[in-house]
Amino acid sequence: MAKTVEEVADAMYKMIAEAQGIKQLKPMDLVKAMRQLYGEEGVDKKMCKEAIKILINSGKCVYTYFGGSYIELPHKEGAAND
Repeated sequence: MAKTVEEVADAMYKMIAEAQGIKQLKPMDLVKAMRQLYGEEGVDKKMCKEAIKILINSGKCVYTYFGGSYIELPHKEGAAND
């Protein structure tokens, strides 16, 4: 069954949040996980890229670079006033 881009984005966000502090996820890791979760027919690579774009543009996730590009939740600065 085909999923919407928003459903894929929500699943990716949940996966990133669960991995935060344990493992850094690359964009391709997320694509592979979504294709495995929903099947080849339900999700394609283009849909996954759109879902990642939604997460980044909304500010829910950010790209980080430590020898490779990773997608993570935004970090709070130690001196930030809440």
